[in-house]
Amino acid sequence: MPSILFICGSLNQTSQMHQIAAQLPEMDCHFTPYYGDSLIRWLSRHGFLEFTILGQKLSTRAMDYCRAHGLSIDRYGTSHDYDLVVTCQDLIVPKNIRGKKMVLVQEGMTDPEGFAYYLVRHLRLPRYLASTSTTGLSDQYNYFCVASEGYRDLFIEKGVRPEKLVVTGIPNFDNCVTYRDNDFPHRNFVLVATSDSRETFRYENRRKFIRECLETAGDRMLIFKLHPNEDVERATAEIREEAPDALVYADGDIHHMIANCDVLITRYSSVVYVGLALGKKVYSAFDLETLKRQTPIQNGGSSARHIAVVCRRLLNENRTDTLRGRFAAHAARRLHRKQNAAAPTTDEGA
Repeated sequence: MPSILFICGSLNQTSQMHQIAAQLPEMDCHFTPYYGDSLIRWLSRHGFLEFTILGQKLSTRAMDYCRAHGLSIDRYGTSHDYDLVVTCQDLIVPKNIRGKKMVLVQEGMTDPEGFAYYLVRHLRLPRYLASTSTTGLSDQYNYFCVASEGYRDLFIEKGVRPEKLVVTGIPNFDNCVTYRDNDFPHRNFVLVATSDSRETFRYENRRKFIRECLETAGDRMLIFKLHPNEDVERATAEIREEAPDALVYADGDIHHMIANCDVLITRYSSVVYVGLALGKKVYSAFDLETLKRQTPIQNGGSSARHIAVVCRRLLNENRTDTLRGRFAAHAARRLHRKQNAAAPTTDEGA
């Protein structure tokens, strides 16, 4: 039975990995939070990486999710010699999975290509310094499963090899119509999905942003859904001061909130694609026409199954290559024996 290591990250990434594994019941599947090698692990343990999926907070959430769903946990992927690795990100590729067959799965929106992106590209610095803008640039995977043709074009522009890109759609963003069936109590409001820009050391004038949201909302109810990685206490206090009548949610299913809203306001959040898929009026820091081209394909929730097909294909390629190699070696040995048997000795040929 082939063994597969699924490398998780945020709750969104972890649930995506779970959905893919569920489509591979014949495989021996194990899960780990996102990890790196010795220095990265030390930084993570000592709290220096809490703004990333390597931090203890998000790692603990991933582990809790896996335990709650009865998934087999193999932290750091050390318990098996895996036939395949399915990972949520390639900004860091640990040594123990390099050279293995690997499928990379897009999580959602990638960061814009800012100064850090070009610095990393030109100076060959570690990819993680430019955050998710450098997703896919490791070239250490066999296939990269992406959300849409628009994203395929984007990754090709960045230098990803076209033959490695497969448009499968991505779980959690491929069947948005189902989010309309929910019990969220409010409707016909303006929803603001905040970002963790400040937690990831990017500038944001949050108070100005809140005032802009108030202006957009007008007389309509205004609801803020905070990013899971955000400083809840600080963000809530800022909203209370600028928009005292607004509702603030630190938890809850944002997909259901989007399904019930009239207008969605975001800056750098993947949930903008849910709003676009559901036909909502959307405000974003990104160009809307570009976002529309990149919106994940809506395939009725079959993305996990499509990604599982890619995984099986890669495993079969392994077996096929092995069989071909064995057949070629066997044929070469037979030909060598036949040639030796037919060749005359020196004395007989005299």
